[in-house]
Amino acid sequence: MGGKVAKEAGRVFGFRLRVGDWEVEISGERDDVLKTVEELPGLVGRVLKAFESVKPRAVATLTVKKEAARAKEAAVVQQFPKISRVEKCDEAILRVLESDWGKWRPRTVSELKEALKANRLSFSGRVLAGVLSGLVRSGKVRRWKTDAGYVYILAEEEALV
Repeated sequence: MGGKVAKEAGRVFGFRLRVGDWEVEISGERDDVLKTVEELPGLVGRVLKAFESVKPRAVATLTVKKEAARAKEAAVVQQFPKISRVEKCDEAILRVLESDWGKWRPRTVSELKEALKANRLSFSGRVLAGVLSGLVRSGKVRRWKTDAGYVYILAEEEALV
């Protein structure tokens, strides 16, 4: 029995905790580690105080001029396809997906909504989702799920042999 107690006393006990960018690791004999964990709030306070003088105090000021904001908005508008004016949401979606922008890769609902917004067409997310579901059911658009959510692309017509 005495040999077992001596063997356990020599074992190393470890404790590691990560919170955000901060990580604390304490190892040693079990009783010492548990005692240190109880004292941890005081230790952390002292460590933070010790490093406060080293911490950079950078303050950044950002000034945005109206011209720069307009140029940025124009650049955003230019990355989306330009489509002719339509009345119905399904026509607008099909025209966007028929463009080079829409054919290049499958697009998410938010990307389609932004493309329509760039063309001064405003449809709610609910309307857009409903119309996309209808286009999928009719076989005009294909949809599948990715890590970014559902993506949509124009369905290719199969060649008749």
